[in-house]
Amino acid sequence: MPDLSLVSDEMLKESVEKALKLGKKRNFKESVDLVVVLKDIDIRSPEGRIREVIVLPHKPNKDVKICVVADGDMALKAKEAGLTVYTRSDLQAMRGNKKAIRKVAENCDWVLVRADLMGLAGGTLGPALGPRGKAPVPVPPNADIAQIAERYKRAVWVRVRNQPQIMCRVGTQDMKVEEIVENVKTVINTLVNRVGAQKIGKIIIKRTMGIPVEVQLR
Repeated sequence: MPDLSLVSDEMLKESVEKALKLGKKRNFKESVDLVVVLKDIDIRSPEGRIREVIVLPHKPNKDVKICVVADGDMALKAKEAGLTVYTRSDLQAMRGNKKAIRKVAENCDWVLVRADLMGLAGGTLGPALGPRGKAPVPVPPNADIAQIAERYKRAVWVRVRNQPQIMCRVGTQDMKVEEIVENVKTVINTLVNRVGAQKIGKIIIKRTMGIPVEVQLR
């Protein structure tokens, strides 16, 4: 991992600790979110169309529902791994059933699709997944689906929508501060590699219902 020149480890740790403490206690486990505000960037340009899947070094302590669209051996192995499986015939049966399609989009955090079924999955589930900021993920037919699913339990979408900024979950409040810091650094380094350090305007860390803490940049 390249050095994070925008902010020191000490300052980042201090900001995470502050974000965890500020605000009222809630009767549920809150996520820790990272907001990065970009500057001098046109979100309509290729540079500004940021859409990345980033695998965090530490999995947030939240249930992540992985669904798989596959047939045959991959479907069998996915079921053995405890994953929710939709076959070709399942998707064909869903066509026109908006309620069933919406249920899949609501219940699945990630939809992993055997590559040859991407057309069917995109056409059937795409209209419901898209507005929720989700997208089918193609998987090679001979891939180890259980291993890939474990990887995506640590993954986050990092994307620019209508404003020059990204927001994603980098942890939960019951994680170690050091783990959250490493997750934050992973996301920021990805952005720096993509657009350059000079395009990072602000870095903010907050709990789901907490008070935003702006990280002091160098």
